[in-house]
Order: sequence, then C-alpha cells, then structure tokens
Amino acid sequence: MSGGENFIQALQSISERVDRALEHWLPQPSLQTSGRLNEAVRYSALAGGKRIRPALCLIVAENSGEQSEAALRAGCAFELIHAYSLIHDDLPAMDDDDYRRGKPTNHKVFGEAVAILAGDSLLTLAFEWFAGLTRYGVSAANTVEIVRLATQAAGHAGMVGGQMLDLTYERRETDLATLETIHRQKTGALIKAPMQTGAILAGLQPDDCRIIEDYAAKIGLLFQIRDDLLDVEGDLAQLGKQAGRDAALGKTTFPGLLGLQAAQDYARKTLEEAHALALKLSRPMPMLTEMADYIYYRQK
Repeated sequence: MSGGENFIQALQSISERVDRALEHWLPQPSLQTSGRLNEAVRYSALAGGKRIRPALCLIVAENSGEQSEAALRAGCAFELIHAYSLIHDDLPAMDDDDYRRGKPTNHKVFGEAVAILAGDSLLTLAFEWFAGLTRYGVSAANTVEIVRLATQAAGHAGMVGGQMLDLTYERRETDLATLETIHRQKTGALIKAPMQTGAILAGLQPDDCRIIEDYAAKIGLLFQIRDDLLDVEGDLAQLGKQAGRDAALGKTTFPGLLGLQAAQDYARKTLEEAHALALKLSRPMPMLTEMADYIYYRQK
C-alpha cells in the first residue's frame, strides 16, 4: 500500500510556496511600534510544520493544474489560524507544553503576555487576508462565503468550541460519540474549511462540494486518531513535541478509549471510507487518495 509518496512530493512543493509567501507577507519585526510582537508572530508562523491546511486548499483549488494566487493567499490565512491555535494551545492555562515543532513554545521564548498577543495578531491577520481575496479575482459573494467558513471553523462551532469541550472532559469519562464531536470541532473543522475553500475557488459543482466536505470530515477524524496513536508510540525527537502529554493531562484519546489495536483498526476503517469518497467525485482527484494515505502512515 502506498504511503502517499506523490502527496509527500506535492506537499514539499506546496510547503516551499507557503514558506516563501509567509516570509514575504507577514509583518516584519523591524516595525518600531510592534517589533517584539511581530517577532513572536513570525517565530511561530515560520517555524516549519507540515503546512497541511494550505495544501488541502491548494490541492483542491489547483486540481486543473493551474496555480492560483487566491488559493495560496487563502491557504496561508488558514495556516495563520492554525499557528495562532498552537500558540494558545501550548499556554500554561491550556496544555502547558514546552516544545512545538522541536523548538521551545512561543510563551517560553517571549513570555505569556506576548504569546497571547501573537496568537491574537495571527488570527486577526488571517481574516484580513480572507477579506482581501477580492483583490485576487475572487467574487464578493465567494469571498463572503469563505470568510463564513473560516469563521465557523475557527470559532465556537469549530476549533474554539472543540477546545472548550476538550477542557471540559479532562479527567472525565467520555464515550466515542463525544470524543468524535470534540475532534470534529477541535481538529476537523480546520481541515474541512480549507478544502471547502479550495472547492469554491475551483468552481466545483454542488455535488462534488458535498463529497469534498464529507471526505474532509473523514481525514480530519483520521488525522486525530493518528495523532493520538503517535502520542502513545512516538517521542520528542520524532514528534517535535513531548509524547504522552494527553494522557498526563487526563485527556481521553482514541487508544485510551478503544484500546491500541481497536484504535488502529478504526483508523484503517476511516482511511478506507475516505478512499471511497474520493472515488465518487465527477472529476478525478487522485491526490485525495494519496493525501489520506499520507495521514494514515505519517510518523509525526
């Protein structure tokens, strides 16, 4: 079975595009009024990472083979939301992590106050970029819809709400349906929205948009199951962050709830369901099958 080798190559190319764009578009630390803040913003946004969320947007939007500046801008905006969420996630009041992507977390370098402001700055800058998509040829109606999707994914109905549920159920008994709801919001929402945005920018038909949405929900779930498995099986050198943190914080995970083998089986079943959805599209997107394989087989 393929481990998503073609997707890995595409991801490498997209990561380089995203890194160049972020380097150019992010505020420079030399600005006198907020130099320290901008330094903290750039520290996290340019700290590497897989750039999965921009890739999700770009692969769907550019399936025809033509590069899209609008999709790159939107994908980078989703990456800013992701970077903000990691800064706030790592704070002592949340997950209290010391390392992220193999480096000290933002608050360990800049202090908690600056880290909070850096997260706030990244989130608001993301929506400035979304709102400016009309400058890249996106219609006003589609721009508003993309802003709506991003807001829903990032807010109380998505990532923030999922984080609240995650905190609520720490050290409490949780069933599978609740665990899936937590991660559908906390992780899955910010995987689904970039793909929906890519579908809008590509002008896909409504039926295909719905398939993309269902596929995104599956790989969002798969991503989290794999994350939980890696938290059990990995280490700091492999993951770039401390392993075993979820268990230490009393968080319910898929291996913790189902058992290791059952969680692995559930991941496999979810992978197969994602494959089946990808094959239903009216216009082939073979990279979606590769993408699901990559998420299933990833080691960090």
